[in-house]
Amino acid sequence: MPIISVCIPAYNRPEVLPPLLDSILEQDFIDYEIVICEDKSPMRMKIAEVVESYSRKFPGRISYFENETNLGYDGNLRNLFERAKGQYCFFMGNDDLMCSGALSTVASALSRHPEVGVVLRSYASFDDTPDNISQVFRYFDEEKFFTAGEESIATIYRRSVVIPGMVIHREAALNLTTDRFDGSLLYQLYLVANILVTKNAVFLPEILVLYRNGGIPEFGNSNKEKGKFVPTEQTPASSVCFMRGMLEIAAYTEKTRNVSIYHQILRDIGNYSYPVLAIQAKRPSRVFMKYGYDLAKMGLWRYPLFHLYFWTLLLVGPTQLDKLIIFLKARIGHTPRFGVAAKRLR
Repeated sequence: MPIISVCIPAYNRPEVLPPLLDSILEQDFIDYEIVICEDKSPMRMKIAEVVESYSRKFPGRISYFENETNLGYDGNLRNLFERAKGQYCFFMGNDDLMCSGALSTVASALSRHPEVGVVLRSYASFDDTPDNISQVFRYFDEEKFFTAGEESIATIYRRSVVIPGMVIHREAALNLTTDRFDGSLLYQLYLVANILVTKNAVFLPEILVLYRNGGIPEFGNSNKEKGKFVPTEQTPASSVCFMRGMLEIAAYTEKTRNVSIYHQILRDIGNYSYPVLAIQAKRPSRVFMKYGYDLAKMGLWRYPLFHLYFWTLLLVGPTQLDKLIIFLKARIGHTPRFGVAAKRLR
């Protein structure tokens, strides 16, 4: 049994799979496997050709599976947990890149904290080439240990939306298997929230992965996703559906696991709602105003920062605000902290 299974949900985009595999296979750590589950995409044959060529070069390192039906994002994540053999699953988007030393950094943290159920990572986004870093997402200055419980769930929950680099205890995930939230694109949030009820977590400040900006969304193809998400586009309606899913999972976890997390998570989403607002801010004012109203109705109207982000984006636009936020993050060395994240430093 390897320590780490690097898990890749594959759907289309065969052209970006080689650089991802190169970035993994060049790691200075050897106790790992690569597991790829292809979700019956139109580009299946080309993906299989790429994987076959790498399997010949690195025999025994890659396990490749083709789903009989299109499971969708959530179902394919669950499938990867079932197919993997490692103690922990390290997830990568099929168009992202793993940084040098990432696996050894995670393995070292796991040796220091063998009881953790989740590793929260730092990551960076890039445009076009990995040399062109656009933003760094680092939530704290140094490594932090999170004991199981409500505060840890509220802190880590929203910060687990982006899948590349997320590390989750495989057995703990298998014990929580459900298809209840299939079609939400948020299966990892369900797992994180429920695992952290009883298991600890650790945050790593090292940049472990590079997230590719500008990728075409490949959601909305499975039966569970149709009607909620639109392939190749992030529409206001799909974003509202996505945000509603985050809150539904939080409410479900609060009710079934007897933890008081919903309002903490809602506040955290409101305090950090700028990215979801900014994505839609270039649309016509009428469309953006309706989008903001739909989000406000979920409860985000309670939080002043939500209103600040919304009205500033409406009046100024996202281009100048993005530059300001990137500048501030570079100056302070981490993402600004509000609410529960700031509380972790006290």
